[in-house]
Amino acid sequence: MKTSKYIALLPMMALTLGACDEDFLNVESPSDLVVDEYYNTEARIYEDLVAAYDPLQWFDWSENQYCPLNMMSDIMSDQVWPGGGTSTDNLFWQLMSNYAATPNECMSALWTELYSGVKRSNDVLQYIEGVTDIKPETKSLYIAEAKVLRAFYYNYLWKFYGNIPFYKTNLSDPYIAEQKKADEVYAEIVADLDEAIAANILPMKADSKNAGRVTQAMAYMLYAEVVMYQNDQSKFPTALKYMEEIITSGKYILNPDFANIWTAEGEWCDESIWEINFMNEGATRSWSWTKGAGGTVLPRLISPRGWKDGTDGVEGGWGFCQVRKEVVDLYEDNDARKAATIYDASKYDYEKSWASTDLFLMKYIARSGYNAGQKADADLNYGNNLRIYRYAECLLNAAELGSPNAQKYLDDVRDRAGLGSIPATKENIIEERAREFVGEGKRYWDVVRTGIAPQVLVPSKVDGQTQFRTNSWSQNRKYLPIPQSEINSAHGTLTQNEGY
Repeated sequence: MKTSKYIALLPMMALTLGACDEDFLNVESPSDLVVDEYYNTEARIYEDLVAAYDPLQWFDWSENQYCPLNMMSDIMSDQVWPGGGTSTDNLFWQLMSNYAATPNECMSALWTELYSGVKRSNDVLQYIEGVTDIKPETKSLYIAEAKVLRAFYYNYLWKFYGNIPFYKTNLSDPYIAEQKKADEVYAEIVADLDEAIAANILPMKADSKNAGRVTQAMAYMLYAEVVMYQNDQSKFPTALKYMEEIITSGKYILNPDFANIWTAEGEWCDESIWEINFMNEGATRSWSWTKGAGGTVLPRLISPRGWKDGTDGVEGGWGFCQVRKEVVDLYEDNDARKAATIYDASKYDYEKSWASTDLFLMKYIARSGYNAGQKADADLNYGNNLRIYRYAECLLNAAELGSPNAQKYLDDVRDRAGLGSIPATKENIIEERAREFVGEGKRYWDVVRTGIAPQVLVPSKVDGQTQFRTNSWSQNRKYLPIPQSEINSAHGTLTQNEGY
Protein backbone atom coordinates (compact mmCIF):
# COMPACT_ATOMS: atom_id res chain seq x y z
CA MET A 1 0.00 0.00 0.00
CA LYS A 2 2.38 2.65 1.21
CA THR A 3 5.89 1.79 0.17
CA SER A 4 7.92 4.88 1.02
CA LYS A 5 6.40 7.39 3.39
CA TYR A 6 9.45 7.62 5.62
CA ILE A 7 12.61 9.68 5.67
CA ALA A 8 15.73 7.82 6.75
CA LEU A 9 17.37 9.57 9.66
CA LEU A 10 19.49 8.72 12.67
CA PRO A 11 19.17 5.06 13.67
CA MET A 12 16.75 5.77 16.52
CA MET A 13 14.41 8.15 14.70
CA ALA A 14 12.14 7.61 11.75
CA LEU A 15 9.04 9.59 11.03
CA THR A 16 6.69 9.91 8.15
CA LEU A 17 6.55 13.28 6.45
CA GLY A 18 5.00 12.00 3.26
CA ALA A 19 6.17 10.02 0.27
CA CYS A 20 9.85 10.63 -0.35
CA ASP A 21 10.73 8.04 -2.99
CA GLU A 22 14.55 7.89 -2.89
CA ASP A 23 15.12 11.37 -1.53
CA PHE A 24 16.87 10.31 1.69
CA LEU A 25 19.01 12.34 4.01
CA ASN A 26 22.65 11.38 4.36
CA VAL A 27 23.31 11.81 8.05
CA GLU A 28 26.81 12.36 9.36
CA SER A 29 27.88 10.47 12.45
CA PRO A 30 27.32 12.66 15.52
CA SER A 31 29.74 10.64 17.66
CA ASP A 32 32.34 13.40 17.78
CA LEU A 33 29.90 16.24 18.44
CA VAL A 34 27.88 17.23 21.49
CA VAL A 35 24.24 17.83 20.73
CA ASP A 36 24.44 21.60 21.20
CA GLU A 37 27.01 21.71 18.40
CA TYR A 38 25.39 19.17 16.10
CA TYR A 39 22.31 21.05 14.91
CA ASN A 40 24.22 23.81 13.15
CA THR A 41 23.26 23.32 9.49
CA GLU A 42 20.00 23.33 7.57
CA ALA A 43 20.25 19.60 6.90
CA ARG A 44 20.77 18.83 10.56
CA ILE A 45 18.03 21.13 11.83
CA TYR A 46 15.72 19.38 9.38
CA GLU A 47 16.62 16.11 11.14
CA ASP A 48 15.62 17.82 14.39
CA LEU A 49 12.31 18.89 12.88
CA VAL A 50 11.61 15.35 11.74
CA ALA A 51 12.40 14.17 15.27
CA ALA A 52 9.72 16.57 16.56
CA TYR A 53 7.15 14.76 14.42
CA ASP A 54 8.34 11.34 15.56
CA PRO A 55 6.32 11.04 18.83
CA LEU A 56 3.09 11.26 16.83
CA GLN A 57 3.57 7.57 16.04
CA TRP A 58 4.33 6.42 19.55
CA PHE A 59 1.00 6.72 21.32
CA ASP A 60 -0.65 3.46 20.28
CA TRP A 61 1.97 1.36 22.11
CA SER A 62 4.54 2.95 24.38
CA GLU A 63 5.99 2.46 27.85
CA ASN A 64 4.03 -0.81 28.17
CA GLN A 65 0.73 0.99 27.68
CA TYR A 66 -1.62 1.26 24.71
CA CYS A 67 -2.73 4.86 24.30
CA PRO A 68 -3.90 5.64 20.74
CA LEU A 69 -5.11 9.23 20.81
CA ASN A 70 -8.56 8.56 19.37
CA MET A 71 -9.37 5.73 21.77
CA MET A 72 -7.98 7.54 24.81
CA SER A 73 -10.69 10.10 24.21
CA ASP A 74 -13.53 7.86 23.10
CA ILE A 75 -13.44 5.31 25.94
CA MET A 76 -14.44 8.17 28.25
CA SER A 77 -17.38 9.08 26.00
CA ASP A 78 -20.85 7.57 25.60
CA GLN A 79 -19.98 5.76 22.37
CA VAL A 80 -17.24 3.17 23.03
CA TRP A 81 -16.58 0.57 25.75
CA PRO A 82 -12.98 -0.34 26.63
CA GLY A 83 -13.66 -4.05 26.05
CA GLY A 84 -10.84 -6.59 26.11
CA GLY A 85 -10.77 -10.07 27.61
CA THR A 86 -11.87 -9.19 31.15
CA SER A 87 -12.82 -6.23 33.29
CA THR A 88 -9.16 -5.84 34.26
CA ASP A 89 -7.67 -6.34 30.79
CA ASN A 90 -5.76 -3.18 29.93
CA LEU A 91 -6.75 -1.92 33.37
CA PHE A 92 -5.78 1.69 32.65
CA TRP A 93 -8.51 1.84 30.00
CA GLN A 94 -11.12 0.25 32.25
CA LEU A 95 -10.43 2.82 34.95
CA MET A 96 -10.49 5.75 32.54
CA SER A 97 -13.80 4.61 31.09
CA ASN A 98 -15.31 4.41 34.58
CA TYR A 99 -13.83 7.76 35.72
CA ALA A 100 -11.87 5.82 38.33
CA ALA A 101 -8.24 6.35 37.34
CA THR A 102 -5.84 6.91 40.22
CA PRO A 103 -2.41 8.58 40.35
CA ASN A 104 -0.83 5.11 40.51
CA GLU A 105 -3.12 3.48 37.93
CA CYS A 106 -3.33 5.92 35.05
CA MET A 107 -2.08 6.62 31.54
CA SER A 108 1.49 7.62 32.38
CA ALA A 109 2.71 6.75 28.87
CA LEU A 110 0.36 9.34 27.38
CA TRP A 111 1.96 11.99 29.58
CA THR A 112 5.49 10.81 28.72
CA GLU A 113 5.08 10.78 24.94
CA LEU A 114 3.28 14.12 24.81
CA TYR A 115 6.14 15.72 26.72
CA SER A 116 8.58 13.97 24.37
CA GLY A 117 6.90 15.89 21.57
CA VAL A 118 7.11 19.14 23.51
CA LYS A 119 10.81 18.62 24.19
CA ARG A 120 11.65 17.89 20.57
CA SER A 121 9.63 20.86 19.33
CA ASN A 122 11.48 23.09 21.77
CA ASP A 123 14.78 21.70 20.45
CA VAL A 124 13.98 22.88 16.94
CA LEU A 125 13.14 26.37 18.14
CA GLN A 126 16.30 26.55 20.22
CA TYR A 127 18.86 25.16 17.81
CA ILE A 128 17.55 26.80 14.65
CA GLU A 129 18.78 30.17 15.91
CA GLY A 130 22.36 28.93 15.54
CA VAL A 131 21.97 27.75 11.95
CA THR A 132 23.59 30.11 9.46
CA ASP A 133 23.17 28.33 6.12
CA ILE A 134 19.37 28.39 6.08
CA LYS A 135 17.22 30.63 3.90
CA PRO A 136 14.94 33.01 5.82
CA GLU A 137 11.78 31.48 4.34
CA THR A 138 12.92 27.96 5.23
CA LYS A 139 13.74 29.06 8.76
CA SER A 140 10.30 30.66 9.10
CA LEU A 141 8.67 27.48 7.81
CA TYR A 142 10.48 25.23 10.29
CA ILE A 143 9.73 27.58 13.17
CA ALA A 144 6.02 27.63 12.27
CA GLU A 145 5.92 23.83 12.04
CA ALA A 146 7.63 23.42 15.41
CA LYS A 147 5.27 25.88 17.10
CA VAL A 148 2.19 24.14 15.73
CA LEU A 149 3.55 20.75 16.77
CA ARG A 150 4.26 22.06 20.26
CA ALA A 151 0.72 23.42 20.40
CA PHE A 152 -0.62 20.04 19.28
CA TYR A 153 1.22 18.17 22.03
CA TYR A 154 0.31 20.71 24.68
CA ASN A 155 -3.31 20.65 23.49
CA TYR A 156 -3.64 17.01 24.53
CA LEU A 157 -1.75 17.53 27.78
CA TRP A 158 -4.08 20.44 28.53
CA LYS A 159 -7.27 18.54 27.70
CA PHE A 160 -6.29 15.32 29.48
CA TYR A 161 -4.46 16.74 32.51
CA GLY A 162 -5.38 20.43 32.78
CA ASN A 163 -2.91 21.95 35.23
CA ILE A 164 0.47 20.93 33.91
CA PRO A 165 4.17 21.81 33.96
CA PHE A 166 4.62 24.21 31.08
CA TYR A 167 7.82 25.33 29.43
CA LYS A 168 8.93 26.61 26.04
CA THR A 169 12.65 26.28 26.76
CA ASN A 170 13.84 22.81 27.65
CA LEU A 171 14.70 22.20 31.25
CA SER A 172 18.05 21.60 32.88
CA ASP A 173 18.87 19.87 36.13
CA PRO A 174 16.81 19.53 38.40
CA TYR A 175 14.24 19.57 35.54
CA ILE A 176 11.49 21.41 37.39
CA ALA A 177 9.01 23.56 35.48
CA GLU A 178 6.28 25.92 36.63
CA GLN A 179 2.91 24.24 36.89
CA LYS A 180 0.42 26.46 35.09
CA LYS A 181 -3.32 26.48 35.54
CA ALA A 182 -5.35 25.09 32.66
CA ASP A 183 -6.50 28.56 31.58
CA GLU A 184 -2.87 29.73 31.45
CA VAL A 185 -1.88 26.72 29.37
CA TYR A 186 -4.72 27.49 26.98
CA ALA A 187 -3.42 31.03 26.51
CA GLU A 188 0.07 29.73 25.75
CA ILE A 189 -1.25 27.26 23.16
CA VAL A 190 -3.19 30.01 21.41
CA ALA A 191 -0.11 32.24 21.46
CA ASP A 192 1.95 29.60 19.64
CA LEU A 193 -0.77 29.13 17.06
CA ASP A 194 -1.22 32.88 16.60
CA GLU A 195 2.48 33.27 15.84
CA ALA A 196 2.65 30.31 13.47
CA ILE A 197 -0.47 31.35 11.59
CA ALA A 198 0.58 35.01 11.37
CA ALA A 199 3.86 33.99 9.74
CA ASN A 200 1.75 32.96 6.72
CA ILE A 201 4.47 30.56 5.62
CA LEU A 202 2.67 27.23 5.95
CA PRO A 203 0.94 25.91 2.81
CA MET A 204 -2.83 25.63 2.96
CA LYS A 205 -2.40 22.04 1.77
CA ALA A 206 0.73 19.92 1.52
CA ASP A 207 1.70 18.29 -1.75
CA SER A 208 1.87 14.50 -1.86
CA LYS A 209 5.60 14.46 -1.09
CA ASN A 210 5.01 16.31 2.18
CA ALA A 211 1.72 14.71 3.25
CA GLY A 212 1.84 14.53 7.04
CA ARG A 213 3.60 17.83 7.61
CA VAL A 214 1.85 20.69 9.34
CA THR A 215 -0.17 22.99 7.09
CA GLN A 216 -2.02 26.26 7.54
CA ALA A 217 -5.31 24.37 7.39
CA MET A 218 -4.14 21.98 10.13
CA ALA A 219 -3.12 24.96 12.29
CA TYR A 220 -6.54 26.52 11.67
CA MET A 221 -8.28 23.31 12.75
CA LEU A 222 -6.18 23.06 15.89
CA TYR A 223 -6.94 26.69 16.72
CA ALA A 224 -10.68 26.09 16.33
CA GLU A 225 -10.45 22.96 18.45
CA VAL A 226 -8.79 24.65 21.41
CA VAL A 227 -10.89 27.83 21.44
CA MET A 228 -14.11 25.82 21.09
CA TYR A 229 -13.09 23.48 23.90
CA GLN A 230 -12.26 26.49 26.08
CA ASN A 231 -15.57 28.10 25.08
CA ASP A 232 -13.62 31.30 24.48
CA GLN A 233 -16.29 33.23 22.64
CA SER A 234 -13.98 36.21 22.20
CA LYS A 235 -12.01 34.10 19.73
CA PHE A 236 -14.95 32.44 17.98
CA PRO A 237 -14.96 35.06 15.16
CA THR A 238 -11.29 34.31 14.43
CA ALA A 239 -11.90 30.56 14.51
CA LEU A 240 -14.83 31.02 12.13
CA LYS A 241 -12.68 33.15 9.82
CA TYR A 242 -10.12 30.34 9.66
CA MET A 243 -12.79 27.72 8.90
CA GLU A 244 -14.16 29.90 6.11
CA GLU A 245 -10.66 30.34 4.68
CA ILE A 246 -10.27 26.57 4.45
CA ILE A 247 -13.67 26.27 2.79
CA THR A 248 -13.12 29.05 0.25
CA SER A 249 -9.56 27.92 -0.54
CA GLY A 250 -10.95 25.18 -2.78
CA LYS A 251 -8.19 22.84 -1.55
CA TYR A 252 -10.53 20.46 0.27
CA ILE A 253 -13.85 18.79 -0.53
CA LEU A 254 -15.95 16.06 1.01
CA ASN A 255 -15.13 12.59 -0.24
CA PRO A 256 -18.40 11.53 -1.92
CA ASP A 257 -17.89 7.98 -0.59
CA PHE A 258 -17.72 8.03 3.22
CA ALA A 259 -16.60 4.41 3.41
CA ASN A 260 -13.67 5.09 1.08
CA ILE A 261 -12.11 7.52 3.56
CA TRP A 262 -11.05 4.65 5.83
CA THR A 263 -9.40 2.48 3.18
CA ALA A 264 -5.78 2.62 2.05
CA GLU A 265 -6.96 4.31 -1.13
CA GLY A 266 -8.77 6.95 0.90
CA GLU A 267 -5.71 8.10 2.82
CA TRP A 268 -4.89 11.71 2.04
CA CYS A 269 -8.02 12.04 -0.07
CA ASP A 270 -9.30 15.54 -0.78
CA GLU A 271 -11.25 15.50 2.48
CA SER A 272 -8.18 14.88 4.62
CA ILE A 273 -6.75 17.95 6.33
CA TRP A 274 -4.27 16.10 8.54
CA GLU A 275 -3.36 12.49 9.23
CA ILE A 276 -0.65 10.75 11.23
CA ASN A 277 1.07 8.47 8.75
CA PHE A 278 1.82 4.79 9.30
CA MET A 279 3.19 2.23 6.84
CA ASN A 280 3.10 -1.55 6.53
CA GLU A 281 5.37 -2.27 3.56
CA GLY A 282 8.89 -2.76 4.88
CA ALA A 283 7.85 -1.80 8.42
CA THR A 284 10.33 -2.75 11.14
CA ARG A 285 8.44 -1.83 14.29
CA SER A 286 8.66 -4.67 16.80
CA TRP A 287 7.86 -5.48 20.40
CA SER A 288 11.53 -5.06 21.17
CA TRP A 289 11.75 -1.79 19.20
CA THR A 290 8.38 -0.10 19.42
CA LYS A 291 9.74 3.22 18.18
CA GLY A 292 10.97 1.68 14.95
CA ALA A 293 9.63 2.87 11.61
CA GLY A 294 6.40 1.20 10.70
CA GLY A 295 2.76 0.77 11.40
CA THR A 296 0.18 0.89 14.14
CA VAL A 297 -1.30 -1.69 16.50
CA LEU A 298 -4.70 0.07 16.61
CA PRO A 299 -6.50 -2.27 14.16
CA ARG A 300 -5.37 -5.33 16.13
CA LEU A 301 -6.50 -3.77 19.40
CA ILE A 302 -10.06 -3.11 18.27
CA SER A 303 -10.89 -6.19 16.17
CA PRO A 304 -12.78 -9.36 17.27
CA ARG A 305 -11.10 -11.92 19.53
CA GLY A 306 -10.91 -15.54 18.42
CA TRP A 307 -11.73 -14.56 14.87
CA LYS A 308 -11.11 -16.67 11.80
CA ASP A 309 -8.83 -14.40 9.80
CA GLY A 310 -10.14 -13.45 6.38
CA THR A 311 -13.81 -13.72 7.25
CA ASP A 312 -15.56 -10.80 5.60
CA GLY A 313 -12.12 -9.39 4.77
CA VAL A 314 -11.46 -8.87 8.49
CA GLU A 315 -8.61 -10.17 10.65
CA GLY A 316 -8.82 -11.02 14.32
CA GLY A 317 -7.75 -8.88 17.23
CA TRP A 318 -8.07 -8.38 20.97
CA GLY A 319 -11.62 -7.10 21.30
CA PHE A 320 -11.04 -3.63 22.70
CA CYS A 321 -13.12 -0.51 22.07
CA GLN A 322 -16.39 -2.06 21.01
CA VAL A 323 -19.02 0.41 19.87
CA ARG A 324 -21.94 0.84 22.26
CA LYS A 325 -25.31 -0.38 21.05
CA GLU A 326 -26.83 3.05 21.62
CA VAL A 327 -24.68 4.40 18.80
CA VAL A 328 -26.61 2.32 16.26
CA ASP A 329 -29.75 4.22 17.18
CA LEU A 330 -28.11 7.53 16.30
CA TYR A 331 -28.29 6.69 12.61
CA GLU A 332 -31.23 6.76 10.28
CA ASP A 333 -31.62 3.49 8.37
CA ASN A 334 -30.36 4.97 5.10
CA ASP A 335 -27.38 6.80 6.63
CA ALA A 336 -24.35 5.74 4.57
CA ARG A 337 -22.09 6.35 7.57
CA LYS A 338 -23.66 3.57 9.62
CA ALA A 339 -22.16 0.57 7.79
CA ALA A 340 -18.91 2.44 7.19
CA THR A 341 -18.58 3.13 10.92
CA ILE A 342 -19.93 0.02 12.66
CA TYR A 343 -19.08 -3.60 11.87
CA ASP A 344 -21.69 -6.04 13.21
CA ALA A 345 -20.01 -9.35 14.04
CA SER A 346 -23.06 -10.95 15.69
CA LYS A 347 -23.63 -13.48 12.90
CA TYR A 348 -20.13 -14.95 13.27
CA ASP A 349 -18.66 -17.34 15.80
CA TYR A 350 -15.92 -15.63 17.77
CA GLU A 351 -14.83 -15.05 21.38
CA LYS A 352 -17.05 -12.48 23.07
CA SER A 353 -14.95 -10.04 25.03
CA TRP A 354 -15.68 -8.04 28.17
CA ALA A 355 -18.48 -5.54 27.63
CA SER A 356 -19.24 -7.25 24.34
CA THR A 357 -21.72 -5.58 22.02
CA ASP A 358 -20.81 -7.48 18.80
CA LEU A 359 -20.17 -4.06 17.29
CA PHE A 360 -16.69 -3.03 16.17
CA LEU A 361 -15.28 0.16 14.72
CA MET A 362 -15.22 -0.40 10.97
CA LYS A 363 -13.15 2.71 10.34
CA TYR A 364 -9.99 1.16 11.81
CA ILE A 365 -10.84 -2.54 11.90
CA ALA A 366 -8.04 -4.97 10.98
CA ARG A 367 -8.58 -5.42 7.25
CA SER A 368 -6.96 -8.35 5.49
CA GLY A 369 -3.66 -7.37 3.86
CA TYR A 370 -3.23 -4.07 5.68
CA ASN A 371 -0.10 -5.31 7.43
CA ALA A 372 1.29 -7.09 4.37
CA GLY A 373 4.97 -6.61 3.66
CA GLN A 374 5.95 -5.78 7.22
CA LYS A 375 9.32 -7.18 8.36
CA ALA A 376 8.96 -7.45 12.13
CA ASP A 377 5.81 -7.99 14.21
CA ALA A 378 2.53 -8.16 12.33
CA ASP A 379 0.48 -6.94 15.30
CA LEU A 380 2.28 -3.61 15.35
CA ASN A 381 2.52 -2.87 11.66
CA TYR A 382 -0.85 -2.08 10.16
CA GLY A 383 -0.56 0.72 7.64
CA ASN A 384 -3.74 2.58 8.63
CA ASN A 385 -3.15 6.31 8.92
CA LEU A 386 -4.82 7.96 11.90
CA ARG A 387 -7.19 10.65 10.62
CA ILE A 388 -7.00 13.70 12.87
CA TYR A 389 -8.79 16.48 10.96
CA ARG A 390 -11.24 16.10 8.09
CA TYR A 391 -13.01 18.69 5.96
CA ALA A 392 -16.35 17.49 7.38
CA GLU A 393 -15.21 18.76 10.77
CA CYS A 394 -14.28 22.10 9.26
CA LEU A 395 -17.82 22.44 7.87
CA LEU A 396 -19.44 21.51 11.18
CA ASN A 397 -17.09 23.81 13.09
CA ALA A 398 -18.06 26.70 10.84
CA ALA A 399 -21.74 25.88 11.25
CA GLU A 400 -21.45 25.74 15.06
CA LEU A 401 -19.42 28.94 15.19
CA GLY A 402 -22.27 30.83 13.55
CA SER A 403 -21.43 31.04 9.86
CA PRO A 404 -24.18 32.61 7.75
CA ASN A 405 -23.77 29.46 5.63
CA ALA A 406 -24.36 27.15 8.61
CA GLN A 407 -27.40 25.50 7.06
CA LYS A 408 -25.56 24.76 3.82
CA TYR A 409 -22.56 23.31 5.66
CA LEU A 410 -24.70 21.00 7.77
CA ASP A 411 -26.70 20.01 4.69
CA ASP A 412 -23.49 19.20 2.81
CA VAL A 413 -22.39 16.75 5.49
CA ARG A 414 -25.82 15.13 5.66
CA ASP A 415 -26.21 15.03 1.88
CA ARG A 416 -22.97 13.05 1.60
CA ALA A 417 -24.50 10.58 4.08
CA GLY A 418 -27.65 10.32 1.92
CA LEU A 419 -29.85 12.30 4.31
CA GLY A 420 -32.15 15.26 4.07
CA SER A 421 -31.91 18.66 5.69
CA ILE A 422 -32.47 19.41 9.36
CA PRO A 423 -32.31 22.86 11.02
CA ALA A 424 -28.77 24.04 11.75
CA THR A 425 -29.28 24.46 15.49
CA LYS A 426 -26.36 23.93 17.87
CA GLU A 427 -28.03 20.82 19.27
CA ASN A 428 -28.45 19.33 15.80
CA ILE A 429 -24.86 20.15 14.86
CA ILE A 430 -23.53 18.42 17.99
CA GLU A 431 -25.71 15.39 17.23
CA GLU A 432 -24.40 15.37 13.66
CA ARG A 433 -20.86 15.32 15.04
CA ALA A 434 -21.86 12.33 17.17
CA ARG A 435 -22.77 10.43 14.00
CA GLU A 436 -19.94 11.67 11.82
CA PHE A 437 -16.96 11.18 14.15
CA VAL A 438 -17.56 7.90 16.00
CA GLY A 439 -14.15 6.46 16.90
CA GLU A 440 -12.24 9.57 15.87
CA GLY A 441 -11.61 10.96 19.36
CA LYS A 442 -14.06 13.86 19.17
CA ARG A 443 -17.16 12.87 21.15
CA TYR A 444 -15.84 13.04 24.72
CA TRP A 445 -14.49 16.54 24.27
CA ASP A 446 -17.75 17.61 22.61
CA VAL A 447 -19.95 16.52 25.52
CA VAL A 448 -17.62 18.13 28.06
CA ARG A 449 -17.33 21.47 26.26
CA THR A 450 -21.06 21.72 25.59
CA GLY A 451 -21.95 21.04 29.24
CA ILE A 452 -23.96 17.86 28.67
CA ALA A 453 -21.39 15.49 30.20
CA PRO A 454 -23.23 15.14 33.56
CA GLN A 455 -26.36 14.02 31.70
CA VAL A 456 -24.84 11.59 29.20
CA LEU A 457 -21.71 10.22 30.89
CA VAL A 458 -23.55 8.15 33.47
CA PRO A 459 -23.69 4.50 34.61
CA SER A 460 -24.87 2.15 31.89
CA LYS A 461 -27.81 -0.16 32.33
CA VAL A 462 -28.49 -3.37 30.43
CA ASP A 463 -31.78 -5.08 31.22
CA GLY A 464 -32.13 -2.79 34.20
CA GLN A 465 -28.80 -3.79 35.70
CA THR A 466 -25.84 -1.42 35.98
CA GLN A 467 -22.94 -2.77 33.91
CA PHE A 468 -19.61 -1.72 32.45
CA ARG A 469 -19.70 1.90 33.69
CA THR A 470 -20.72 2.24 37.34
CA ASN A 471 -19.62 5.83 37.97
CA SER A 472 -20.91 9.13 36.66
CA TRP A 473 -18.70 11.84 35.21
CA SER A 474 -18.26 14.84 37.46
CA GLN A 475 -16.40 18.13 37.20
CA ASN A 476 -13.52 16.80 39.30
CA ARG A 477 -13.07 14.08 36.70
CA LYS A 478 -12.65 16.52 33.86
CA TYR A 479 -8.92 15.87 34.09
CA LEU A 480 -7.00 12.64 34.53
CA PRO A 481 -4.76 12.34 37.58
CA ILE A 482 -1.19 13.44 37.11
CA PRO A 483 0.91 10.25 37.35
CA GLN A 484 2.23 9.81 40.88
CA SER A 485 5.70 9.14 39.52
CA GLU A 486 5.70 12.69 38.12
CA ILE A 487 4.50 14.11 41.43
CA ASN A 488 7.34 12.31 43.18
CA SER A 489 9.94 13.47 40.66
CA ALA A 490 8.86 17.09 41.07
CA HIS A 491 9.92 17.11 44.73
CA GLY A 492 6.84 18.87 46.01
CA THR A 493 6.53 21.45 43.23
CA LEU A 494 3.70 19.69 41.36
CA THR A 495 0.15 19.71 42.73
CA GLN A 496 -2.19 16.82 41.97
CA ASN A 497 -5.43 17.62 40.13
CA GLU A 498 -8.49 18.14 42.31
CA GLY A 499 -10.30 14.99 43.38
CA TYR A 500 -7.36 12.58 43.35
